[in-house]
Amino acid sequence: MIIRQPKDIHRAVAQQCDRGRDLAVATVLKAVGSTPCKAGAKAIIDSGGAIRGTIGGGAVEAQAQRTAIEAIKIGRPLVFDFNLEGTAVSDKNPICGGMMRVLIDPIAARHRAAYRAASEARQHRQRGVLLTTIRGEKQPETEVRFLAESAIPSEFGFPNAESIRSVLREEETGIFVADSSPQGQHLEVLVEPLIPNPLLLIVGGGHIGQALALQANILGFDILVLDDRKEFTAVGLFPEGVSTRCGPIDEEIGRLPIGGDTYIVIVTRDHRNDSEALAACLHKPAAYIGMIGSRRKVELMRKEFVESGRAAAAEFARVYAPIGLDIGSVTVPEIAASIAAQLIAVRRKGAAPRIPSK
Repeated sequence: MIIRQPKDIHRAVAQQCDRGRDLAVATVLKAVGSTPCKAGAKAIIDSGGAIRGTIGGGAVEAQAQRTAIEAIKIGRPLVFDFNLEGTAVSDKNPICGGMMRVLIDPIAARHRAAYRAASEARQHRQRGVLLTTIRGEKQPETEVRFLAESAIPSEFGFPNAESIRSVLREEETGIFVADSSPQGQHLEVLVEPLIPNPLLLIVGGGHIGQALALQANILGFDILVLDDRKEFTAVGLFPEGVSTRCGPIDEEIGRLPIGGDTYIVIVTRDHRNDSEALAACLHKPAAYIGMIGSRRKVELMRKEFVESGRAAAAEFARVYAPIGLDIGSVTVPEIAASIAAQLIAVRRKGAAPRIPSK
């Protein structure tokens, strides 16, 4: 049975361990060529083979499930390599063309403090690394450790501190291998950068805000919905994990630590509230600011902001307004989809096409 991918796999591991469940954590140590998952992908597998999360599905996941059942029985970690270089479509072997190396660790309970620390760092939007060390080949031993970015020591051993920091800078999981450690053992260290998800601030909890929260939640954003009406910040209106705040719009925005990984979507109930929200965030270093509205509304607001000195023309020009991509959207879900697509473009490419304002 495959269960939906946990949004916070580290928290899920710690919780399952706290409940005393027999389980193994499957972690992709290495992925070369065409593979269904990258290094660092994780899944939780219980003693019956049920899996929560995924390391890519298909044959490699089936192998992980079989290996996990065995590892839980014998009580020690196992590592396997999986070749995806089958040569024929009719062959039962995968033909993606890559190779994966997977750790199955049935003693995750010993490392629950590290998984919990990783989860807490995520909740507090702090950067860090999770280090998974495998010593030995025939009977490997594992150690999992979390380090906050500020706590990476200048002298670390293997891998060295600069290698660990480079993983954080490049935001790419790294595997470091030493054929012979000081103890004479084969040594592998998986270094996973833990980078907070981008924060999406939705100003306005109405129909479009609710539809956008649903879609952005799937896309991997951390989401905060802000409205000055209590009934539109009710938790039940939004997916699990979405935070809400109620209060004066300008004051609430002013209290938020808006940075370069913050995306702001303004979809309040009227132009006055939109204007208030925009004024509160326009000079913040957000990655994206978008505001809903017709071309006429946007032009009138631009003129008022510039003539009043609230913003220079170039400052107002950074706002994506009218908001979203021009896909002919009409319904609320379609409008939300057009906004979500624009968010993706800015996140992945640095900029997005705009709907002409005139």
